[in-house]
Amino acid sequence: MPVRNEERSLAESVQSVLNQDYPGKVEVVLAVGPSRDRTMQLSERIAAADPRVTVVPNPTGRIPCAVNAAIKASRHSIVARVDGHALLPQGYLRTAVRELHRTGAANVGGIMAAEGVTPFQQAVAWAMTSRFGVGAAKFHTGGRPGPVDSVYLGVYRRDAIERVGGYDESYLRAEDWELNHRIRLSGGVVWFQPSLRVTYRPRAGVRMLAAQYFHYGRWRRVVARQHSGTINPRYLAPPAAVLVMALGMLAGIAGLAALASGAAGIWPAVLACSFAVPALYAAGVTAVAVMAARRLGPSVAARLPIVLATMHVAWGIGFLTSRRSLMPGNRSAHRSAPSG
Repeated sequence: MPVRNEERSLAESVQSVLNQDYPGKVEVVLAVGPSRDRTMQLSERIAAADPRVTVVPNPTGRIPCAVNAAIKASRHSIVARVDGHALLPQGYLRTAVRELHRTGAANVGGIMAAEGVTPFQQAVAWAMTSRFGVGAAKFHTGGRPGPVDSVYLGVYRRDAIERVGGYDESYLRAEDWELNHRIRLSGGVVWFQPSLRVTYRPRAGVRMLAAQYFHYGRWRRVVARQHSGTINPRYLAPPAAVLVMALGMLAGIAGLAALASGAAGIWPAVLACSFAVPALYAAGVTAVAVMAARRLGPSVAARLPIVLATMHVAWGIGFLTSRRSLMPGNRSAHRSAPSG
């Protein structure tokens, strides 16, 4: 478990692992990064109370470094990647290990079951589990069991991780997807099992949501640069939408400026009509909210347009502005990118 600033949820997350009805031995390794709260003190207190829990330091605060350190300190042949704010449902480990043996897969995982508490979080949860919000990725929207590109968290064969050299510590986001890609290139199978649903609490505000999806887009492009052929239309849709809307806005402004200056001809009016492009997007996300209102209720549905727009636009901008200096092996990536 890579943990950093997890004082509120860590004890409950660890307990959800220790309480699993798994028939074999279970250990929990907490890789603790520099925190603004009392995460380290809490981790040490949890470890002191239960010999199954071990604490290792993660001075960089980066998730790939944390997971690699935890794997190195662990002893067993099966490794479950768990977040410090995730709650494993009863039977998670038992089902995942059974599927590992049944399918021969290198990694088995399931669904990022987003569940919100506040109306804003509930709107984000709906968007994160809907094709309108995130496309057709099975670990978001569900589907039939079978081989996939990646899964949420995951329960791995240790030798599959070690065979490809572990997590790439150059990555600050998309590290699971990138590792699973290398596992698949090495001949391993990543298996999706929809019965493995792990509760995920979405970001609580627009600013945090925008930062999350900006970095998702930024690092997804890093994956695309390092691993050619991994981009599909789902990943290109947000940056394409951002570009088209930006061009529509600029053309519309140019048209209005020309009309205001008294320019003759049809082109100023045509350019001014380009405002219809971002307006159509706004109408689209509003229509989605209206369709979802019966299930979500008015207070949640009212927040859905801004949630969808934030996710799409932030992801698109992150993808478009992703620097080549973030490529693995480039030292400036470590100096310029935030940790954690």
